[in-house]
Amino acid sequence: MKLSNRISAMQFSTIRKLAPFADEAKKRGVSVYHLNIGQPDINTPETFMEGMKHYTDKVLKYVNSRGTDPLIESFIKYYKEWGIDFTKDEIMITNGGSEAIMFTLMAICDPGDEIVVPEPFYTNYNGLADVASVKIVPFITKAEEGFHLPCKENITSKITNKTKAIMVSNPGNPTGVVYTKDEIRMLANIAKENNIFLIADEVYREFVYDDLKYTSALYMTDVLDNIILIDSISKRYSACGARIGLVASKNKELMSEILKLGQTRLCVPAIEQAAAANLINTPKSYFEDVKNEYEQRRNILHKYLTKIPGVICQKPTGAFYVVAKLPIDNCEDFAKWLLTDFEHNNKTIMVAPAEGFYGTKGLGVDEIRLSYCLNTTALQDAMEILAIAIKKYIEIKK
Repeated sequence: MKLSNRISAMQFSTIRKLAPFADEAKKRGVSVYHLNIGQPDINTPETFMEGMKHYTDKVLKYVNSRGTDPLIESFIKYYKEWGIDFTKDEIMITNGGSEAIMFTLMAICDPGDEIVVPEPFYTNYNGLADVASVKIVPFITKAEEGFHLPCKENITSKITNKTKAIMVSNPGNPTGVVYTKDEIRMLANIAKENNIFLIADEVYREFVYDDLKYTSALYMTDVLDNIILIDSISKRYSACGARIGLVASKNKELMSEILKLGQTRLCVPAIEQAAAANLINTPKSYFEDVKNEYEQRRNILHKYLTKIPGVICQKPTGAFYVVAKLPIDNCEDFAKWLLTDFEHNNKTIMVAPAEGFYGTKGLGVDEIRLSYCLNTTALQDAMEILAIAIKKYIEIKK
């Protein structure tokens, strides 16, 4: 029987598609360091577990499609600490940030419409756009420039009468870039001048290093009706499995309409919402300790990468990823080889080939994305293994 063109055209996750090879390596007794996925190893705050105790209903019932009042109120309080004011009707809780993006695309786009995105971009943007029948239109950012935005004209040249939004991750996944205030201002101006939305994926807001100042798109107060915020507890609270995200906007018409999509899936799980509502009581020291830990890991990763001959990599300033250009023709083949034909002291590593983070064919073939979600000891070992693997792979391919 014939399946849909939509599902046939959709790509497997770049981050996860090599997982079967990793499973086979483990069956052979090889330990695998996972540098391919942004799964934090930091403990989830105790406040989350304590919050579960707040759910005392005898029946596990449906809750409001918009989200529970305690959770929405906790987010309102959180954003106030960042100088951002929301009301209850401007926030909707979603099943993770992915559903927030999906609902946003379906609410603002018709089939065939376009979203302009800097590449490399979070690979799931492609999959979510495919499901929504939306086209991702990329513009290039370069490793040599730290993946900062190009000039305004390079971005506006991609805008057509089908363009409905610019979507950016800030801090960036997969690049680790943190956009400057001037860059965010430029994007806001483009959105305003072209009467399109600016979708701001800010899930890594807490992870900004080197004493840089973070600029939210919502600080552009003259274009608030154009801005759609995507957020999640997954990364900042190391709570990926809770699947609690949100979409928020000062555009009340959009938020009223997007609720229709929330009603079709009825609600986000009630117990997880009760637990997440208590995260607002997490001590500030938690964030300070976590950021310091990731900054230390970032420094280790970058130090090792810069010592490998032929590797090009700017030091990332946010999130917990880096895209590195390797002296290798095809990094997908290299990533598979690491799992099928290579081991050092009975250990190997899993990386994410960067080609899937690009929309332009041919780009990213010689790049990988690395996540530094491993503890410092494991990360140093993994990077030593990477250096050995690159050298050996180049030798056998001569």
